[in-house]
Amino acid sequence: MRHYPSDSPQATARVLALALMADGAIDATELSILQQRDLLGRLGLGEADFDRVMHEFCDDLLMSGARTASGQLVLGGETLGALLAEVQDPALRRRLLRAVLDIVNADGSLKGGEALLVSRALKDWDLTLKDVADTTTAAAGRRH
Repeated sequence: MRHYPSDSPQATARVLALALMADGAIDATELSILQQRDLLGRLGLGEADFDRVMHEFCDDLLMSGARTASGQLVLGGETLGALLAEVQDPALRRRLLRAVLDIVNADGSLKGGEALLVSRALKDWDLTLKDVADTTTAAAGRRH
């Protein structure tokens, strides 16, 4: 996998790409949530930049991902940890995890790869679901 600078828009976009691909395919409801909630804009990402990072992520996944028995490409734990480690800022981590949760919950079910991504981000970023809920509540309070 290619390396992006810590806390860069590209590192952030790649975590969103991970969320979109975590269950093995991009679902229309996930893309809808991405737009409806302006997740790219809230994270300071442009659509063109996100599309480029998504394409690069898919290329990297084809080159370095392992295939499961069903043929799905998955990342090893070390690689996943390295990608998550490119996001260092605690506030950015909270906002990004909120966006990841929005994406993986878009279809109403949390599948294996999605649950793994969320649990790994919580662990590696030393966050709890309450931390993310507090971020959401604070943002909602500012809008009123």
